[in-house]
Parts: sequence; structure tokens; C-alpha cells
Amino acid sequence: MSIKDFYEKQNPVTGERYDPRLQPRFTEVPTFMRAPQVDDMSGVDIGLIGVPTDLGVTNRAGARHGPREIRNASSMMRSFSIEKNLNPFEKKRIADLGDVPFADWYHLDQHIEAIERFYRQIAAAGVMPLSVGGDHSITYPILKAITDEPLGLIHIDAHTDTWGEIWGSKFHHGAPFRCAVEDGLINPHRAIQIGIRGGQNFTEGLEFSQRSGMRVVFMEEFADLGVAGVIAEARRVVGSGPVYLSFDVDGLDPVYAPGTGTPEVGGISSLEAIRLLRGLDGLQIIAGDVVEVAPPFDQTGNTALVAATLMFEILCLMSFN
Repeated sequence: MSIKDFYEKQNPVTGERYDPRLQPRFTEVPTFMRAPQVDDMSGVDIGLIGVPTDLGVTNRAGARHGPREIRNASSMMRSFSIEKNLNPFEKKRIADLGDVPFADWYHLDQHIEAIERFYRQIAAAGVMPLSVGGDHSITYPILKAITDEPLGLIHIDAHTDTWGEIWGSKFHHGAPFRCAVEDGLINPHRAIQIGIRGGQNFTEGLEFSQRSGMRVVFMEEFADLGVAGVIAEARRVVGSGPVYLSFDVDGLDPVYAPGTGTPEVGGISSLEAIRLLRGLDGLQIIAGDVVEVAPPFDQTGNTALVAATLMFEILCLMSFN
């Protein structure tokens, strides 16, 4: 199906335009926010993509199941944001582009190559990607595929993810932003990392972030500044120009998102996260991701629902561009 076919689809009974987003939420095949799933990218403004891999985790696996559960939970999302007086589906043509296809399910390096290859097709089609992981290692190959110039970065997480090589690989989920800075994909002086906390065995990652010029907002400073202060700081740091937004759900306190591989107590609340994202409107956010949802560690399904909500808020931000 193409996005054009979707907008011309008719109800076979009434002959009226058929929109699955307006049907009961327990019906239809689940897609991200009940957007049409298409295999033709022409005419698509924003593509919603699943990246079901967790070969880059250094702790608890399970994020490979994230895209499927978030698709299901995202059926709870509506089309209209009452807070922003905005319907992103009216501003942009939005489609579910399916999952990144992997030919080999056992080798991380091949997954990194497959992700980059898939996203180069998306970039060539002029589609802005909003991705769902999967672990945080997916962000590096996405950045490699979508940009030829250093982007600004808003990164919400408990961890800096700027570590070096671990266990013989530099592509693990603790390293995407080190790789991105070293490859010139991210401008570290236009990068902010929000919610950083937790104990460390080594300080290599934190030292890299600070030495390279990234603005690191520890959780204690987040609490002192408040959401409004952090929003102002994020806007100051990234300034004008294109920005990538990456949200690791372990940036949230595990009371709100227990289904993740490396939970850290004392984090951001779900309300603070939503207010933070809404305060970024008007920035040139050209792509984003929500990562590290590991459904096997949350039998309630709440982590997937929180992630779907964050995804909708990022979609609203992207719809301005």
C-alpha cells in the first residue's frame, strides 16, 4: 500500500472514506498509533519504524520485543493533542514503515550494517524517521544514514552512552553517542544529555561527554532546575539547526518504566518527561527514537504505554518541521 492509497480507501459498506484511526481501538492490525503500514515511501513525511534488536545490550536482554509491544500499546494514542492544539496527522503524512529487516539474527555488526542500509533508503525518500527500539545501539547507524552534517542532540537517559569498546565491540548500547561524535555525526557543543545518574565502575563515558563539550545534566541538577529550567537549557544548547532527539526509557524512574534492561532509581517522572518534550516545540527536530523498552520485565505493559506516549509527543514535535 502507498500513503495515497490509504487516503483514498473507502468503507466497502458505506462508501465513505475509511480511516482505521477512527475505528474502535481493539480492532485492526496494530501499527504504530494506527497509522497506515505502507511499503511505498513516496509521499510519506514521517516514517514510524521498529528496530527489533537487542544484541548491543550489556545487561538484561529483551528490548527486541519493544517494537511489537509499543505498536500494541500505541493503539491507545489519539490523533489530537489537546495540550498543543495539534493533530500531527493533519500536518504531515505519517506511516508505519514496518521493521528493519535482518538477514542474520546473531551478529551485532551485521545488524548495525542492516540498520544503516535500511535508513539510507528512508533518507533518500525524504522521510523523517521516528524509530522504536530495540536497544540504544540502533541510534548510531541511524545517524550514519540520515545526516551528512553534525546534528544537534537532545538525549534523555540515565546513562551518557559515550563509553568505548566493551567485550570486543564498539557498537554496544553504551556507546552510540561516542561513535556519533567521533564520526562527526553529532556536534558535541550542540548536544545535551538529561537525567544522568547511577553508580559507575568507571568514569570513561562521563569524562568523554564532558571533555568533548557535551552538556551533561545530572538528575540532581534536573531536580534543582525543574522542568522549565531544563527546557530552557536544552533550547540554549541546541540553538537553531537540525536536532536528533533520543529518549531511553531508563531515563525515567523505574516506578514508571520498570520494563528496561538497565533501570536506575531516582529518575524522571512520566509527567516531567511529557512536559519536557512539549517544551521543545519549535526546535528543528528532524528525527528521533524511543529505545530500551524490554517488555519481559514489565508484565503490566505500562512501560510500553509510556513509550508509546513519548513517541506521540516526539511525533508532535517533528510535525512542525
